[in-house]
Amino acid sequence: MWRSYRLGDQTVDALSGVDLRIDAGEYVAIMGPSGSGKSTLLNVLGLLDRATQGRYVLGGRDVSDLDDDDLSLERGRRLGFVFQSYNLIAQLDVVENVEVPMFYAGVAEREARARAEALATRMGLGGRFHHRPTELSGGQQQRVAIARSLANDPLVLLADEPTGNLDSKTGLEILGLLDELHASGKTLVVVTHDPSVAARADRVVHMRDGKVERVAHRAAAGAAP
Repeated sequence: MWRSYRLGDQTVDALSGVDLRIDAGEYVAIMGPSGSGKSTLLNVLGLLDRATQGRYVLGGRDVSDLDDDDLSLERGRRLGFVFQSYNLIAQLDVVENVEVPMFYAGVAEREARARAEALATRMGLGGRFHHRPTELSGGQQQRVAIARSLANDPLVLLADEPTGNLDSKTGLEILGLLDELHASGKTLVVVTHDPSVAARADRVVHMRDGKVERVAHRAAAGAAP
């Protein structure tokens, strides 16, 4: 897989021949220095960006050449996202934020509300249904973001530095939630700069200069490149 960009009269390869397979139920961390291509790879995996060259098969379907509308549908149905900055809608309360992906998926209002409340409760937010993001701590906001990411029961959960804005205690709580999701069979892909976060994954993909430099399995996952 390649992802190239034009900068003036030059072509820059953000991804250069990345060959990666992630199996259902696997927990994979992606690490690398700034400019290594890890965020670009996450964007391509999340259908937020397109590969310039190569194939991407998601859940048995080749999504490489889908048009923008079909990509959007696949993204909403098959992928869930957790961001470092939470990306919650300030005007909506906890349950309403969790409902957003279901609204775009056409889920009936009553079903969406029941599912959102169940997910919020599962994330430990049972007493916070009607609180808005500004009334929540960082850890609580990230719990809302995780609940939202699960709203449409995605094939893959993609997380970009999910503990980056959290203190160490709260970060460990969020990582514990991700561990529970993995234990329940969810496929997780996490971009992180923190070796202690990556050490929880089944595999760690180390990237450099747009390429996969090496892959470490759990036994050696804690070692940084």
